[in-house]
Formats: sequence, structure tokens, C-alpha cells
Amino acid sequence: MHVNGPTAVHPAQSIRGPHSSQPTQAVDQRPQFDTVDELDISHEADFASQVKNIPDIRADRVAQIKAQIADGSYLTDDKLDIALNRLLDEIG
Repeated sequence: MHVNGPTAVHPAQSIRGPHSSQPTQAVDQRPQFDTVDELDISHEADFASQVKNIPDIRADRVAQIKAQIADGSYLTDDKLDIALNRLLDEIG
């Protein structure tokens, strides 16, 4: 509702009012086109969906690293240098 004030002049209105019911036309319920839904999944999306099948813990890799730690071959100077450089890059 919009109020224009006491001086507003409204045009003549119909006696029936705006809420009269008019007969509706029948609507054709048949589809206009014969379509088939189709879904194309990209190679990347297919690959990403396979990630959920990878176990959270790779038991073979854990066993390999445990064996390297036990025999003293896991910690090498090269690995320590790489770890130190990564730490310094992250800090700085």
C-alpha cells in the first residue's frame, strides 16, 4: 500500500476489484522435448574421487621408515639439510 497524502487523486477503479477470478486455460502437461540427462566427469574429477580409496596410513611406508630408523640409515646429512632449509624458508 502506498499513501500519497490527503491531496492525492486516484483514477476511477473497476467495481469488480483486482481479485476477480478468470477462467484458466488448460496447460499441456506433455514435455516439449525428448531429452536425456547426461553427466560428463572430467579426468581430474575422476582422479580426485579415487583419493578417498587411498588409506590414511600406508603401513608399508611406515614399516620401511621404522626399519631405517632402527638400523640408523634414516637420518642422513642430506635429509637434515633439506629439513633445515624448509624450516628456515617457512620462518623467513
